[in-house]
Amino acid sequence: MPELKFQASRMSPGKRRGPTRLLVALGGATLLLGACLTPERDRTDSTADIYEPVLEASASVSTQQEQTSAVSPAVVVVDSSPEETPESIMIASADMHQLESVFSGPANLLDRIRAGYQLGSNTGHSVQARKRVAQQFDWYRRHPDYMNRVFRRSEPYLFHIVESIEARGMPGELALLPIVESAFDPFAYSHGRAAGLWQFIPATGRRFGLKQNWWYDGRRDVTEATRAALDYLETLAGMFDGDYLLAVAAYNSGEGVVRRAIRRNQRAGQPTDFWHLRLPPETRAYVPKLLALRELVRIPEEYGLELPVVADRAYFSQVATEGQIDLALAADLAGIDLDTLYSLNPGFNRWATDPDGPHRLLVPVENAAMLTEALQSLPPAQRVRWERHTIKSGDNLGALARRYGTTIALIKDVNNLRSNNIRVGDDLMIPRSRKSLESYSKSEAVRLARLKKASRGRSKTTYVVRSGDSFWDIARRHGVQVRQLASWNGMAPRDTLSVGRELVIWDAKGQSTNVATASPPADRTLRRISYTVRSGDSFARISGRFRVSVAQLQKWNKAAARQKYLRPGQKLTLYVDVTRQTG
Repeated sequence: MPELKFQASRMSPGKRRGPTRLLVALGGATLLLGACLTPERDRTDSTADIYEPVLEASASVSTQQEQTSAVSPAVVVVDSSPEETPESIMIASADMHQLESVFSGPANLLDRIRAGYQLGSNTGHSVQARKRVAQQFDWYRRHPDYMNRVFRRSEPYLFHIVESIEARGMPGELALLPIVESAFDPFAYSHGRAAGLWQFIPATGRRFGLKQNWWYDGRRDVTEATRAALDYLETLAGMFDGDYLLAVAAYNSGEGVVRRAIRRNQRAGQPTDFWHLRLPPETRAYVPKLLALRELVRIPEEYGLELPVVADRAYFSQVATEGQIDLALAADLAGIDLDTLYSLNPGFNRWATDPDGPHRLLVPVENAAMLTEALQSLPPAQRVRWERHTIKSGDNLGALARRYGTTIALIKDVNNLRSNNIRVGDDLMIPRSRKSLESYSKSEAVRLARLKKASRGRSKTTYVVRSGDSFWDIARRHGVQVRQLASWNGMAPRDTLSVGRELVIWDAKGQSTNVATASPPADRTLRRISYTVRSGDSFARISGRFRVSVAQLQKWNKAAARQKYLRPGQKLTLYVDVTRQTG
């Protein structure tokens, strides 16, 4: 690929951009415009040199390309400073691209991002910096389909992110950080337990005010996570004297890691900028990835790419719900499909919003008035469907919560219960979804069930977690990698394994593990699992746990049924309906 060179210019990272004069050579005529198309450079701050990657023609560039480049009109940045020489002035056809967008075509949000570029470094023409950025740049350049998918996926969220960044005067490049973090997938979840567009781990999310519970995970909330991410980045920039490259590095690895690396260099008498620090490999690649995206977005056409136009207008509006509401009902009232509502409100884990808030929903701008008007005429009692349940023998709050897709705490709160004790014949009021739970296709439970069903070209086993189990133990026994096992089950290796949880395991050797040889049922919602009998188990207890009848369980396990007692360690085969196991 062409070598990426860096030309340093200066700008204070915390300043808003002022107008700059542009001298435009068009057909021999000179046009003088006062416009905010090119950032004003502040010479008073020498601590934040900006790397401006420019394309240097290599031997592989064709003569035709060179001729086309030679005759292209250029925008020359003219500065009144006497010490600035013509040799140091940046000339780039990308500026013409920005100028042309003013006069024709739809407003492109990527233009606003380009205009907000501020990121800098103080490494001069570092060969190491160029090499590390070029390596990441080459991957992005060679995957244009990926880049197009990512920017299409960003459309619902990017305007809000850019607006939030501009309101704080932060570097525009930070709007591209979700590409590095999550590829703009609001449901992304990493092996490090990071979730959402901005990939917060649980502890950092709580530190910056992101609520996380059974109903709701603020790490996936578009507006809340954006607020928290920018709060965190501003905090980090303050720690590192306004150096956003160090702030971005610390966002990835943690401020403690970066601080220790700085102290190590200080003791050795070495520079303490990002490029000279000894950091984890992931972090060493993380900042170059962002700078590579910066360059690619700056002048995509120079590299043979055509990025999609992302409309420079708000995609969603916020509507107050003033209480819990069934998401299927909200989608109907707004005139949108349920998947669209979940995509804009990925923080809600279940079929309804959190009873304790946030009491608001994001909907497309054109649907906000419809939802607002409908909610005004809808009594609060009708926003969630309630069902009266008469307690029967064998009922318990845990089973009822699983059956109705809610929590024990909510059932107790609604029915003023002080303990988990319930009496046969009493009535409970329980909130219930308007549609079947599988209809909420982007709820946490249904996404997890879909992930577990996904075919991976191997034999699938369902393993029930026992006391003392760990990912490492289970993975070793089944000959798979810990990270694989966690990924198959929508978890991270450090997530807690609760006793009784079912894990899907794909056998690497193509042989079923701990599974009976009987043919599975034709019903696609049923799955054959192997269950290891534990102390105290009985046919009745196991059937209740998996919502099958005792007769079915005995039919599937005729040998065990002929015995007087079940023995701990004994293997049983079950066929369970996965849609009844959610929650």
